[in-house]
Amino acid sequence: MSLPLVAPLPPDANAEVAQLATFFNETLGFCPNSVLTMQHRPAIATAFIELNKAVMANHGRVSNALKRLIGYVSSLAAGCQYCQAHTMLAAGRYGAEQEQMDHIWEYATHAAFSPAERAALDFAVAASAVPNAVNDTIASNLRQHWNEGEIVEMLGVISLFGYLNRWNDSMGTHLEPGAVALGEQQLAGHGWTPGKHA
Repeated sequence: MSLPLVAPLPPDANAEVAQLATFFNETLGFCPNSVLTMQHRPAIATAFIELNKAVMANHGRVSNALKRLIGYVSSLAAGCQYCQAHTMLAAGRYGAEQEQMDHIWEYATHAAFSPAERAALDFAVAASAVPNAVNDTIASNLRQHWNEGEIVEMLGVISLFGYLNRWNDSMGTHLEPGAVALGEQQLAGHGWTPGKHA
């Protein structure tokens, strides 16, 4: 796609959306074009931002950085280049260890990841697969390391990115300059390109 399916509106097109969207100044450093497109129907944009804030809130052990790495692995499994760049950018902004960011593709075996983190990321891959691949082994391993509230948090992240992966790949949402730069620096060596999001 040379152009997005629907063009984003200016950041100040809707006052309520603009106020809520200041949340993204912390997470990404800019309001994403996906949200600017959602504001063609402001109720969708505001509901999405509120859901994003609720899902990404830090309640303890499922840290802000881990949530973004879960979002990255989920988006990688879905093939969404837009969300891969955004989640890795946000992971860095929320203090993810550089070694984890450099070896996220090897999380299952790399020493930078704990068994609990591996269980969470395995869950993200399985839950993002179509058809869904969460089975007794994945569930049992997850329960060894995480409580029910933490599992709900993780699945909230995976589900949020399921929505975003479909939204951005179907829209052909253009990536913002900061996300492109991160993708080219951190992800390009692992098959990432801006693709339809350029």
